[in-house]
Amino acid sequence: MTFSQLPQSNACKVVLPAEVVMAHTPTLRAAILQQINSGMTQLIIDLHKVDYIDSSGLSVLISALKKLEQVNGDIVLLSPTAGVRSLIELTRLHQVFAIYEDEQAAIEYICNESFEESLSI
Repeated sequence: MTFSQLPQSNACKVVLPAEVVMAHTPTLRAAILQQINSGMTQLIIDLHKVDYIDSSGLSVLISALKKLEQVNGDIVLLSPTAGVRSLIELTRLHQVFAIYEDEQAAIEYICNESFEESLSI
């Protein structure tokens, strides 16, 4: 898993590994929550490398979403593979998460959300 800073100071992209399964989820969850706790309230979760995600992996995404809602943040999913997209749709999480195929569009959305939040404070 890698974290990349985005143009806004409170925004980053998280690239998840090829497998997001129970054996890895405690570490993934802790790392993402640490980023949120350090002020990264606008996240892009990049799923383009994920070949397999199980229910515990989906719970990491939901945990991040719930934490971000507490701090008026936002999260989007980027480029899920076909299998991951099918699971997201099967579990109806596509109704909860914004999903982008285009990275630049996801960055613009997240950074504009971040900018609008700072204006409303």
